[in-house]
Amino acid sequence: MQLFDAASLSDRALGQILSFLRGGGVIAFPTDTAYGLGADPFNEGAVRRIFEMKGRAETKPILVLVDSIAMANSIARLSDTALALAERFWPGPLTMVLPARASVSGTVTAGSETIGVRWANTVFTQRLLEAFGRPITATSANRSGLPSAVTAEEVRVQLGDSLEMLVDGGELPARGGSTLLDVTQIPVRLLREGPIAEAEWSDVLR
Repeated sequence: MQLFDAASLSDRALGQILSFLRGGGVIAFPTDTAYGLGADPFNEGAVRRIFEMKGRAETKPILVLVDSIAMANSIARLSDTALALAERFWPGPLTMVLPARASVSGTVTAGSETIGVRWANTVFTQRLLEAFGRPITATSANRSGLPSAVTAEEVRVQLGDSLEMLVDGGELPARGGSTLLDVTQIPVRLLREGPIAEAEWSDVLR
């Protein structure tokens, strides 16, 4: 397994990571909520590899990260409601389920025609996405049914030899996912509680 340090990542090391991703590889990396599994969402083989690594049913959609509202708009249709939430809480721990654009694979959406999108608030994810130039998957780096990983060691224990590349971002501050909202319908529906309280996000919708 190749191991990189997010805090001291050289341009050369970033280039290795990008080359691996563009070749259909899957990496584990830190976000602002938990470690995620990153792959090119437009590479069918890479996305299927994520399902295999996690032992996850292909009936569950895959979350993707973006580094701007413009990038989010390239893969999802953002309503005025979604834009208002994005402008208030992105970058940050808010994932929105949005209508997927036709270019997004049914493997990523699990046939739902919707996609979970988030703009993570970390220097590393911003740097990675800016260099990659397109969204990247970020479903949690754990075996399906087990707790999300908040350290690189936890990722190693759960995924073992199935993982070829890991970016160590140290211990993350909390073991919890982002606030998850379904913005494909009105009223907006809370799917998972998280760091952004209902009073905060519902205030934006008034």
